[in-house]
Amino acid sequence: MNILLTSSLLGVAAVVLQAATAAETLKVSVSVWPPGSNVYLGECVLLQCSVESNSSFVWSYGWLKRSPHSAPPTPNPRHLVFGDSYSITAVTREDTGSYQCQARRWDSNSSSVEFLSQTATLSVSELPSASLLTLTPSTRQFFREERFTVQCPVSQTNSSGWRLKHFPPISGVRPRVSNTDPYSPGAAVSAGRSDRCEFTADSGNSGLYWCQGAEGRSNAVYITVSYGAIILKTPAFPVFEGDKVVLVCQYWVGNHSKTTFFKNGAENFTSPGSDRVIKMTLENVTQEDEGFYKCASQDRKMESPEAWLSVSPHRGNFTSTDERAASNSGSGKWVIVSCGVLLLFLIPVTVWLLHHYRFCTCRCWPFSKERLQAVELPATKQDVTEVQWDLSWMEMSNLLDKQLFPGT
Repeated sequence: MNILLTSSLLGVAAVVLQAATAAETLKVSVSVWPPGSNVYLGECVLLQCSVESNSSFVWSYGWLKRSPHSAPPTPNPRHLVFGDSYSITAVTREDTGSYQCQARRWDSNSSSVEFLSQTATLSVSELPSASLLTLTPSTRQFFREERFTVQCPVSQTNSSGWRLKHFPPISGVRPRVSNTDPYSPGAAVSAGRSDRCEFTADSGNSGLYWCQGAEGRSNAVYITVSYGAIILKTPAFPVFEGDKVVLVCQYWVGNHSKTTFFKNGAENFTSPGSDRVIKMTLENVTQEDEGFYKCASQDRKMESPEAWLSVSPHRGNFTSTDERAASNSGSGKWVIVSCGVLLLFLIPVTVWLLHHYRFCTCRCWPFSKERLQAVELPATKQDVTEVQWDLSWMEMSNLLDKQLFPGT
């Protein structure tokens, strides 16, 4: 009896000790990249779950989202889970809410134990246009050895300016954020600047990029460097309804007789081209064009990763420098065209007025109201003047004289 009681007490003590140890050494947490609870429309955000434990258990991860709306959240194709990471592409206001990570491990007796992290709350807002990051060329997919440039915003104050930050996608490893220095393979910081970096794409260049400074931070973009045979390039940032969008399917080597584009898994367009670079153009895009796109060779042996195309109903603050220039150029063209039309209308009127003012006496200026009413205008006046614009100015002037003052 004493032996049995002692064994029971030892067992209880072991359970209590194990629970105490777990409570003291195990911690599940969620980190948000870029850091902070404020996220911006159109950017990419990464949540990472980490378990601090002295055990060697293998963990699996799940994610929970609690929306401020009464309706339960529905699965969203922009939300992707990769092991301990949860990524949100092209953030919208629907992404506002609280996120939690659920870490699970399996014991030796095949029973599972789950631990829930603290809540990470995301609040979505619009980013000031002065804080926009620029990516050239504007795409999130690159082949190895391709070149691209990440440019921070222009500083609006006398502070030290912006620094470009890079968070690499290293699953299961404690996060490490770097500045634009030799840590990033293939990176070349512009002379005397830490806000602009040119890259020759390498595996180490994949990850999340944003700019940090005394004025806050910029939007973030996630870049993937591919070592595969085919990629699809879509715009890195949201496009807007009415825009013209070009999707670029690019092969690493060789020419291919046909390339098929897919949207959300369904065949969308087949190009007969035989180049390494095949394009599909979307004219006047709407929000119905939003979704995941990919491309594949004719035999489907080569298929690109899916790339998300985000379409915004209004331009907001996402307009890039090139888009603003194009918009200004377009506005300038309209001004020129409008001025040209106005001049075409004013020139004949001005010439007619000058001609009559110089060469006529009492019958031209001033006209009295009674005299104008006394003149009987021909029923075909409007038709005549509309079809006679190709006459010389003098002939047209004489014609109008005869209509307004019969018998002269």
